[in-house]
Amino acid sequence: MPAAPKGVPSRPENRSAPQLQLIPAPADGALDAAEEAVDMLLESGRAPGDILVLTTGEQHPWAAHELSFGEAAYWAQQDAGDDVFFADGSAVDRAKPRPVVVVAVNGDAGGTVARALPVARDRADALLIVCGDPQTINSALGAGV
Repeated sequence: MPAAPKGVPSRPENRSAPQLQLIPAPADGALDAAEEAVDMLLESGRAPGDILVLTTGEQHPWAAHELSFGEAAYWAQQDAGDDVFFADGSAVDRAKPRPVVVVAVNGDAGGTVARALPVARDRADALLIVCGDPQTINSALGAGV
């Protein structure tokens, strides 16, 4: 297991890996698939603060809106942990662990997918849901996902 970035706790060696769920979707449909996954999680009783959503391409509109108020206020919402938190895959190192991490593989500029997915797996305590092209996802997480 690669070391976690400085200041970010890594998964203890004795903790099991999260369950992985793959939702096949084209890049331009990955964000919609991720939103549907979040809706299903919330409808099934999962607390909003349990969910982290990462995008590997264009930011989720919520993240873009919240960032317009400044980075400090935006990241403070993550720290509060009382709502679904949306972040860009390029900022995955700043994302704190949550029980469920949903990743929308909606682009791959600069190899974001290969860098973000293993870290996202480390941030997911119980469940990692990845929405996107299965071939791209398998390349980032290892064959047979």
